[in-house]
Amino acid sequence: MTMTRTIVYDHRGRTAKGCPGPLEVRITIDRKAYYVSTGIKVLRKEWKFGEVIDRPDSKELNERLGIMLRTVDESVNAMLTAGRSIDVSQLKNALWGKKSPQNENVGSPFIDWFAETYVTLHLSPGVLSHYRTVLKRLRACAIFNKWTDISVENVYKFDAFLHGLSAPRNDAEIKMGKGVEKLSDGAVHNHHKILKAMIARAYKMGLCPSNPYDRLRGVFKRGDKETVTYLTEEEVAAFEAQHPIAGSSMAVSRDLFVFQLYTGLAYGDTQVFDISNYKKVNGRWVNVGTRIKTGVPYVSQLLPPAVEVLEKYGMQLPKIENRVYNLCLKALGVAAGIATPLHSHMARHTFATWMLRNGAKIENVSRMLGHTNITQTQRYAKVLAESVHDDFDKMEKLLANKKKDEKATSNGSGSPDADIL
Repeated sequence: MTMTRTIVYDHRGRTAKGCPGPLEVRITIDRKAYYVSTGIKVLRKEWKFGEVIDRPDSKELNERLGIMLRTVDESVNAMLTAGRSIDVSQLKNALWGKKSPQNENVGSPFIDWFAETYVTLHLSPGVLSHYRTVLKRLRACAIFNKWTDISVENVYKFDAFLHGLSAPRNDAEIKMGKGVEKLSDGAVHNHHKILKAMIARAYKMGLCPSNPYDRLRGVFKRGDKETVTYLTEEEVAAFEAQHPIAGSSMAVSRDLFVFQLYTGLAYGDTQVFDISNYKKVNGRWVNVGTRIKTGVPYVSQLLPPAVEVLEKYGMQLPKIENRVYNLCLKALGVAAGIATPLHSHMARHTFATWMLRNGAKIENVSRMLGHTNITQTQRYAKVLAESVHDDFDKMEKLLANKKKDEKATSNGSGSPDADIL
């Protein structure tokens, strides 16, 4: 008895051109083929030489497929060893537990569709992880059981469910004895943002009767997005003055943050940075790239401090996990005497305010940052306006004190001739 197994793309050939097709495990025993769905769909051009290619989540999907193949091997070998015939339903149970991916959460077609669809979207690994979190919480709240359950009332219930959740703090805070915290308004808003996008997609496909978010515009607030934390020139100098042990996570975090400070690139964009995308024009490294998160074009030029970081690493930026990066930044910030806890996005805030403070036009800064609209950039201008008002207040106090001193000097007891008399 001979057995082979492999992953095949849409063996029935039913996928329309330009649409994602299913990947299936094909088990062939003595020329008889059995097919089991993997629950993964990709475009035809994204499947080549037996693996997923040209997708931000290619590595993750290929790892999942590898695990499925190993699971099939173990299950088939167990059946053959026991002298049993191949049972496709048992193979499905081995891969998916008691339910196949198509029947997972029976009675919850929206969640089934969500699970099958989001993995086919061209999203970065970081954004995909957010979709997985939303899917997990949709399953946990168990509100959207049918397509007709997608209603304004149930969206409000989901919002209440999210606000009642707690989230673990990061490792550093846990070590300090801090427990869990409530999901922030920003985190809840991001859940709504993803759910809204998926419902809109389903509505356009005619799968659900309406899109409740059309009636809920502006209801679920992001939270305080007007407050922008950034570093002063003194704090930047203190941060740059640190030189951790070369090759350590602290050193990599220090250098990557400095690179962000002088480019305005977000963490996700630094992790796919490629110097070959830049051209040297009149001695300047320039590039018009596309943001990983939004796909919006941005204009970039490498200033000398950023080039110094690149030269240290052979013109390639080092890779570091976002969680580790932010933990190291907090430690580096404390060591530098910076009161505000550092995070990777603060470098982007600092770059924007620094450029505006030094006379850059707000339209140009918006292009540097790759913002989808100039409204996103205007909050930095508001921060600078507050800073200007603070400076005016300081000057007003100086003038008031000066006037007070002059008045005291002009009094009889305060007169320069008072002691002579």
